[in-house]
Amino acid sequence: MTRPKIDLHQGDCLVELGSLPSGSVDLIVADPPYNLGKDYGNNHDLQGFREYLGFTESWLTEARRLLKPTGSIYVFMGVRFISYLYDILDQKLGLFFNSWITWHYTQGMGRTRGFSPRHEDILFFTKSENFEFNLDSVRVPQKYFRARNNMTGANPGDVWEFSHVHYSNPERQNHPTQKPEALIARMVLASSAEGDLVLDPFSGSGTTLRVCQQLERKCIGVELNPEYISLTKLRLDRPFDGFDSIDLRMERTPRDLPKDSALQPCEPLLFAGSKKD
Repeated sequence: MTRPKIDLHQGDCLVELGSLPSGSVDLIVADPPYNLGKDYGNNHDLQGFREYLGFTESWLTEARRLLKPTGSIYVFMGVRFISYLYDILDQKLGLFFNSWITWHYTQGMGRTRGFSPRHEDILFFTKSENFEFNLDSVRVPQKYFRARNNMTGANPGDVWEFSHVHYSNPERQNHPTQKPEALIARMVLASSAEGDLVLDPFSGSGTTLRVCQQLERKCIGVELNPEYISLTKLRLDRPFDGFDSIDLRMERTPRDLPKDSALQPCEPLLFAGSKKD
């Protein structure tokens, strides 16, 4: 079977997005630089405050143009600019708010004066009130058996726990902000269907492209740094042996199943990329 096309563009996202046709994209997953001074190989992520907000509004305006009426966008952002990002999406672009997702992780930068940060934020907006959302594709097994519960699984909620891609992980790329594949896969599964077109305007290490490659979605990635383009191409050519991360809730089975009940819990859901023994 021929896989859907994975298309990787090298260049400035504003230029590349401007070349794409309006209303052509089903889903946008965007992990832009947070303007914190990180080194992405060919520049340092540090602009003036107003300059960065202007850049953010410019690329989001293009993103809105590209979305289909039923399309969705997920945007990662750090704490300093998350409120401004919400304002741009909501007030300036008139998109429809769906969820403010917290990505929680247990490892990260340590502090001795103040609390160590252990989360990042993801804003989920839609182009209209009529949007695609496939809850059954992202359910997690119930924690307890209850007759009133949907035993095919529960809504995963808006707090997601996925570990970072550790430096010892063989899937780790030479990129400072690589995201876990399973985290991206949840967005792709929930907000698109097989054959749909997904866009990543800041493709970096190629995680979104790799996920779409395995989940039968078409994908366009845009990346400025040619070194990351080369890394992504190598990554896409490697054999697939499961995603590099998983929501640990996927491995649980419901507790306290009544022994005399004819009802049985569902088989633990297998996340895309996981394997049966």
